[in-house]
Amino acid sequence: MSYEIIKNYRHNEQLRKSFNELSQKTFGGLEFETWYQNGYWNEKYIPYSILQDGKIISNVSVNRIDCTLNGTPKHYIQLGTVMTDENHRNKGYARILMEEVQKDFSGCDGFYLYANDSVLDFYPKFGFEKAEEYRFSASIDSKSDNTTIPILMTNQQEWQNFLKEKNQRKSQGFLTMDTDDLMMFYLTQFMQKNVYYIKEKDAYVIAEADGDTLTLYDIFSAENIDILSLCFCFGKDIQKVEFAFTPRNYSEFEKSLYKEEDTTFFVLGETIKKDIKQFFAFPQLTHA
Repeated sequence: MSYEIIKNYRHNEQLRKSFNELSQKTFGGLEFETWYQNGYWNEKYIPYSILQDGKIISNVSVNRIDCTLNGTPKHYIQLGTVMTDENHRNKGYARILMEEVQKDFSGCDGFYLYANDSVLDFYPKFGFEKAEEYRFSASIDSKSDNTTIPILMTNQQEWQNFLKEKNQRKSQGFLTMDTDDLMMFYLTQFMQKNVYYIKEKDAYVIAEADGDTLTLYDIFSAENIDILSLCFCFGKDIQKVEFAFTPRNYSEFEKSLYKEEDTTFFVLGETIKKDIKQFFAFPQLTHA
């Protein structure tokens, strides 16, 4: 039966609906319509799909990850939402899409993806290799009360206000990311209660406290700051800090191999294989 390869159709309501139906069916409820309606699904997230009889039956999505590493612009391609309808599997559709993506973005600084354990034999067929990611952590002993100010993230005005403030500051991450679209996928939905302002540091922080552990996703401040002293502002209950991004001054923290459950990190390309040894891991808020 004939099929068509379609790309970048986010403004087509009918195709977007079919894409969402397949993603919900494949990934247990994952949908992208809210992201689109909130205004943050932009041209950097590009579905490559097989269309048959008006329905999306297979997909590989491109996420353009633009960032700066040691002053040098980098353009990586993250692949995600790899899926094929169960009635159309084993017909080579995923291979067709993977080859199309690699052809279209052959000039990038490398490809990467996060694969679940059921498909670990698939990606090496296209040249992908398993790679390691590392994360950083530190123990702290805070004597301070919690002085953080929660920032509301429940509507468009609040999102715009946050982005305005955030973009007047700089991240304390080793990589300078241009990925507000992916960050807002999280902050406008699942992480609406994870943004804080710390007046003492004039800093905006994306973080999550769980018991005695504080996970930091990013920090935005006008000047370089002492990150551990910033963590004291989350109160005396916090005893450990874990970084879901690589901090700029990572040498003062403990480094350890990071392996997410049922997830394997793959890379393709000599440049990205060298680069990852410098920045150790992509920020959690850029995962798609």
